[in-house]
Amino acid sequence: MAALASAVRPKFRYLSAWFCPFAHRATLALEHHADRVDYEWVEALGWEQRQDDKGVTGTGKEWWYHWKADELKRSNPSALVPTLIPVDSTSGEADESKAVYESIVTIEFVDQISGASGKDCLISSDPYERARARVWADKVNRECCSPYYGVLVRQDDGERREHFESLLKGLKSFSKELKKTSGPLFLADRQLSTVDLTLAPWAFRYYVFEQYRGPDFVIPTGDPELEPYHEWYDAVFSMDSVKRTLPDKDRYLEHIGKYADGSARSKVGNAVRRGVAAHELDDEKD
Repeated sequence: MAALASAVRPKFRYLSAWFCPFAHRATLALEHHADRVDYEWVEALGWEQRQDDKGVTGTGKEWWYHWKADELKRSNPSALVPTLIPVDSTSGEADESKAVYESIVTIEFVDQISGASGKDCLISSDPYERARARVWADKVNRECCSPYYGVLVRQDDGERREHFESLLKGLKSFSKELKKTSGPLFLADRQLSTVDLTLAPWAFRYYVFEQYRGPDFVIPTGDPELEPYHEWYDAVFSMDSVKRTLPDKDRYLEHIGKYADGSARSKVGNAVRRGVAAHELDDEKD
């Protein structure tokens, strides 16, 4: 694999959206392997105003919906970012039939196609650690990422609090798991992993809670149970490959207001309003 990667450097059209934490996972993997994998960023999902069912176009956020690029709709059945489309090294043509999508899958795919070895890999060479990481990538996705939207989208204070407490419980569970290695990252010897990249986009975005939900929704810094999490956070966000992927905080804060007032017309927003977790969205219902 390493020999192949050095001979033919993989290149992709990367269908993404600057604000999307799911896409951010793929961005982190691509930047981690920036010296091995090339990509062209394509902003493929955004917001547009549309008329309501009475033919009226509003002037507020309540009338904003997602637009999606035709290339995204052709290459991904769910029309979601991130989506990676391989580009032929000889012809320069993109092959939409080989598109890779689903955010955690894209992390693993980029790592494997990069040809990296040793500590540069995001996937451990130890089969037991590899299995543990797969379990925990799914676990933090459900317990530390999905509740983020419940805190923001749900309009009932009690429901918001319930989602926030669920998130804290997930972070404490993650913190406990971090103690199994020398830390501060999920794998030993400071090896960045799929688990770290699965959680990082949401961990970065937790700051919006204070603006939209108040000081009672801030991740506490004085809780001993969360100390490993905060050490993990500092380690991850000190990395140059991570720093250069981060969206501007003020710009993102303005964007996420669409979710905080419950009006975002996205699949995730619709799913949470429907009463299910973000990771349980349904293409037909949402």
